[in-house]
Amino acid sequence: MRILIDTNVIIDYLVDRTPFADHAERVLELCRSGEVNGFLTASAVTDIYYVVRKAAGREKTLEAIQTLCSVLDIAAVGKSDVLGAMELDMADYEDALAAQCAGRIKADCIVTRNTADFVNSPVPAKEPAAFLTQFD
Repeated sequence: MRILIDTNVIIDYLVDRTPFADHAERVLELCRSGEVNGFLTASAVTDIYYVVRKAAGREKTLEAIQTLCSVLDIAAVGKSDVLGAMELDMADYEDALAAQCAGRIKADCIVTRNTADFVNSPVPAKEPAAFLTQFD
């Protein structure tokens, strides 16, 4: 199974946002164990750095990104993704870009706490808790 993990789930884990961090950690553990093939978009990495650096500092944030890269694959963001996202009927361009990349990598779903913004996504979106139910 392939999943694209949205930025908010990763940030939940890295800055220990309660009550969301536990589910985010379980999603990442499935990726770490190899049960799930998890992806981040390349553009999400810079967003994660920007937000987490404010809470954890530069060095810890870079270490966290290095660890994420050992657990998750990175989906490149190319010109066709940038343009294709514009064609999607989605209000938030950042989410449209994630959805476009998820479709290109043939993800089974997008794991996000923002499912409402992915209603028109070509790849279904699931909240972390809902996604995890299939592994209980």
